[in-house]
Amino acid sequence: MANNITIRAASGTWTVRAGGAVLGESKSALELSEGDLAPVIYFPRTDIAMAFLDKTDKSSNCLHKGDATYFSVVTKSTTLENSVWSYEAPQEDVARIKDHLAFHTGDGVTVEQI
Repeated sequence: MANNITIRAASGTWTVRAGGAVLGESKSALELSEGDLAPVIYFPRTDIAMAFLDKTDKSSNCLHKGDATYFSVVTKSTTLENSVWSYEAPQEDVARIKDHLAFHTGDGVTVEQI
């Protein structure tokens, strides 16, 4: 894979929380490792409460993964702008992350293995 990207099934059960709400829990999450960066957990969309997410106009491009789209997390108490990203049409080498979401942790968002 390009740029030392590896994708594997994330063992166990993973959860994501924001603003005091559980956004999702998954036994089918993926772990993407890229070079020296910390691994990122990608959740299947089907395991996330999409009602908490609003798609934004932000986008970015990664040479190795493709174009990312972003979502804000909207809870009762706060809106966390552009804290979620997804590759709608990822490069072939990372096609496994299609239909998955990743979350910026910190600032009210936690991703953890339970």
